[in-house]
Amino acid sequence: MLDGSDVSVVLRGGAQTRSRTWDFVRWFTDAWMGCPLRVEDGCAEAELAAAESDLGFELPAALRKGFELFGRRDDLTRQQDPLVRPSGLYVDEALSGVLVFRRENQDCACWGIPLEEIEQDDPPVVVESREGWIPFFDRMSLAWVELVLSESLFGADSLYDACELSDTLVPNLQARYARVDLPDHPMWASKDDSPVRWYAAPGRLVRRDGIEDQSWIHARGRTPADLETIRAELPGPWVC
Repeated sequence: MLDGSDVSVVLRGGAQTRSRTWDFVRWFTDAWMGCPLRVEDGCAEAELAAAESDLGFELPAALRKGFELFGRRDDLTRQQDPLVRPSGLYVDEALSGVLVFRRENQDCACWGIPLEEIEQDDPPVVVESREGWIPFFDRMSLAWVELVLSESLFGADSLYDACELSDTLVPNLQARYARVDLPDHPMWASKDDSPVRWYAAPGRLVRRDGIEDQSWIHARGRTPADLETIRAELPGPWVC
């Protein structure tokens, strides 16, 4: 049974299987969001079947399962760069076809599954960047972990803050926070903001966009006190 409040501990060893991803999301919604997953948080079978009928093919198992479990939980999926609702899933013509399941909030980017891989149970995901479509994760189940972490991060209101992290504070970050076992992945906005890496400590979560000096970090505390601890441990020019 997963326990505690440290994302890096719960994800130690990575989300190696789809079941590990679903276990993580269940733990996170309970431990961090304060509202465990309920049956009604998932999309109905009829809704998913209608989407598949419109598309003309079945959704990959990993994509479908995420919708079934938490596709209606906006606090987990639709705070910054929202998950597309089943009725809004569509195929972009790029790369011989990409099934788009997530869009950047100002339509500057989107995430999808190449149709060439659509028959896989847990297919790779690509993201539309300023350089075109590029690999994001090699499995949809990993993309679900990132989506839940990022969307809940930006929807945290008073539990969220951000700043540009100077190189002088990187040792503080690395000493006080453990790397989360999620593979490096690109930030769609620019190469300078890549790779994206996650760090955590009990009750504290940090996303670092890029590895250059003054790269942005986004932080969330499980409680207001946890957020204050992050600010104290990484004393940068916080924006909130």
